[in-house]
Amino acid sequence: MQKKVLITGAGSGIGRYLALELAAQHYQVIVSDLQLAAAEQVTGEINAAGGQATALRLNVAAVAELGKQVAALGHIDVLINNAGVQFVEKLEDYPLEKWQLLQDVMLTGPAMLCKALLPGMQAHNFGRIINIGSIHALVASKYKSAYVAAKHGLIGLGKVLALETANYDITVNTICPAYVKTPLVEQQIAAQAQQHGLSEAEVIDTIMLAPMPKKAFIGLDEIAHSVKFLLAKEARNITGQTLVLDGGWTVQ
Repeated sequence: MQKKVLITGAGSGIGRYLALELAAQHYQVIVSDLQLAAAEQVTGEINAAGGQATALRLNVAAVAELGKQVAALGHIDVLINNAGVQFVEKLEDYPLEKWQLLQDVMLTGPAMLCKALLPGMQAHNFGRIINIGSIHALVASKYKSAYVAAKHGLIGLGKVLALETANYDITVNTICPAYVKTPLVEQQIAAQAQQHGLSEAEVIDTIMLAPMPKKAFIGLDEIAHSVKFLLAKEARNITGQTLVLDGGWTVQ
C-alpha cells in the first residue's frame, strides 16, 4: 500500500525538493505550507509528472490548532518536520514575538505534530519521523539565539521520542545540514551582511563557509538522499540519531 508523507514548509526550498523526490518514489505526498499557493504549485508539478499529491495550508506556528488540522488527513506514515523561519538580531534587541515565533515553528509545532500523529503510527506499528535540523542544532552563531535554541531543542525532542516509541516500528531522527542555498539562507546572507557590516560575498566566504573544511554549500540532493536512507527498511533500527551534513565543520 502506498505510504503517505506529510512535509511541512514544502512550498519552497528543501521541503519542495523532498516533496518532488518522494513523490517520484511513489509516496503519496501532502505538501503543506503557510502559503497555500506555493503548496498548490508544488502539488501541480507532482501530479503533472504522474505522482500523487495534495496541497494543505498549514500554519505550524498555530500550535493549538495542529492536532485538529492533521486529524482530518487520516493516517500518516511519514512526518517530515521541515518548516523553518529565521530572524537575526542580538539578544538584547530580540523582539519577544519573533523569539516565540521561531520556537513555535521549529520546536513546539513539530512536537505537537508528533503528538497528533504518533497514536496512528503506533496503531499501525509503523512510522518514520524525520526532523530537518541544522548545523545550528550543534553549534552556535552570533545573533541567532532563538534559531539555535529551537534547533538544539529539536534534537533533544527527537531523542526523547525515539525512546518513547522504541517498542514500535517507528524511528525518529534529525538531519542537520550546514548552509543550503535556499530562500531562507539567501535572506540570512542579507541580514548578516547588515549586522556585520560586510558585503554578501564576504558573509558567504568569511562566516558561512569559513568553518567548513570542504568550503561548499550542502546540496538539496544530499538532504534528499539522507531522507531516503532513513526511510529505507534497512534503516529500521536507526533512531534517535543526528545525521550531520556539514563538510567537516563539527569534527574540528
